[in-house]
Amino acid sequence: MRILLLFFSIISSPFGFSQSFQDGDLIFQHSVSVQSTAVQLATSSYYSHCGIIFYLNGEPYVFEAIEPVGVRTLEDWINSGEDQNYAVYRLKNRSLNATELSTMKSYLKNQLDKHYDLGFNWSDKEMYCSELAYKTYKAIGIELCSPKALRDFNLESPQVRKIMQQRYGSQIPYDEPMVSPGQLSDSKLLYKVN
Repeated sequence: MRILLLFFSIISSPFGFSQSFQDGDLIFQHSVSVQSTAVQLATSSYYSHCGIIFYLNGEPYVFEAIEPVGVRTLEDWINSGEDQNYAVYRLKNRSLNATELSTMKSYLKNQLDKHYDLGFNWSDKEMYCSELAYKTYKAIGIELCSPKALRDFNLESPQVRKIMQQRYGSQIPYDEPMVSPGQLSDSKLLYKVN
């Protein structure tokens, strides 16, 4: 009876399967931020935010680029998304080794407390969410996708134009390389875990 109760307590909790996650997994959600809808429209993706899971002291945490770049519990991260929906993606065909994971974790720790990059610039001075995830994998020689110039995204919707006007004024950096959560989740190198 005790085993049956434990089983039902695990499957009834949205966080009961946290141990199935692995260090280096990418996690995606639709955030409730002001720019979230614009990101979805510009990138043709449900996902507007992402982070990278690492276990710290046996508990799952998510490194993410918000203001500032930081780390928070997986549970808190999931709760912050719209309807607590999320998806986890992992490398296909191979696991990350200990050296790679250590390099990734060091890279992430070096980004902590940087400002969120409202202009989505490709420099390392500030970071936005998908840039952080992309560059963390790039630090171990894995390019999850090819960055695209801003002009190659869907920029025609009023919500997107409004955000661009607020961020750039008349100096829109159409040639700036960028990477979106949708590009990462569509990577041929990843598969969806849940």
